[in-house]
Amino acid sequence: MAHLVESMMYVGKAPWHGLGKPIPEERKLSVREAIVAANLDWKAELKHIYTDTPSGHLSGIINHYAVCRTSDNAFLGIVGPDYVPLQNEDALEWFQPFLDSGEATLETAGSLKGGSQIWTLAKIQNATMDVGNRDPVAHYILLSNAHDGSVAVRIGFTPIRVVCNNTLSLAHNSEASKLMRVRHTANLHINLDAVREIMNVARKEFHATIYQYNKLINSDINAKDLEKYVRLVFNLPDNAGRDLIPNIVYLFENGRGCREAGKTYWGAYNAITEYLNYFRGYTQDNTLRSLWFGEGAHLNRKALDIAFKMAA
Repeated sequence: MAHLVESMMYVGKAPWHGLGKPIPEERKLSVREAIVAANLDWKAELKHIYTDTPSGHLSGIINHYAVCRTSDNAFLGIVGPDYVPLQNEDALEWFQPFLDSGEATLETAGSLKGGSQIWTLAKIQNATMDVGNRDPVAHYILLSNAHDGSVAVRIGFTPIRVVCNNTLSLAHNSEASKLMRVRHTANLHINLDAVREIMNVARKEFHATIYQYNKLINSDINAKDLEKYVRLVFNLPDNAGRDLIPNIVYLFENGRGCREAGKTYWGAYNAITEYLNYFRGYTQDNTLRSLWFGEGAHLNRKALDIAFKMAA
């Protein structure tokens, strides 16, 4: 039972555990159809918790709630007073603009651990491309939610096809995934809308940058130009960068994907991206926020633009 699947639907290839309702690949599911197929047609309801008093009367604990499933009154977890549930229907409706534009189709959705966690995965159309025929780039959009309050909503890009608890955990922890956390607070839906807008911009840039990526992987870079590249990206004067430059060089020679990228501008760009992803922020959440919303996003675009110009 390592999969911990309670119910699910899937399009195309059957999951390894063989569970779930199969949907033909040629059929494009609507949100409503996916909810019904995945057996997610229920709500998470907050109920006051009561306890016995010495006199035998019930006393309400006003600062905690039990989360129960409306379909069968199943207990899902206990949450605090600020917890705002994200209903399954709202979670799947979040994908609607991507479905309307034809950019993505629903791939899998389901319930784990007796309904305490749910997920939805959409496959981005025409998003599996090879950079230089040796570095595949693939995209899904994942939204996972915990009705028991154990974790925040996680949402973003992943290369992993989620079909069970194991693959959901893999997507959450994979270095290749780019997932944001959104807390169950009063601003939950506003923050989810903001994340979708950022992701939509990122998707539109994806196809345009593939051409640039291929240009970079076919252009070699030497040690002198690598240092020049780092200085231009981070705007370092000649007397600065004693710590930063060696770190980037190390990632260029030993970092993730260095064998596939080779001694090219693609490898140099990957080294800076890896530094921004994993070493610049104080926490993973802070790093991703910077990469998507702040200075990290600016530096990432700047690194790509400069690499493309230097490789020309």
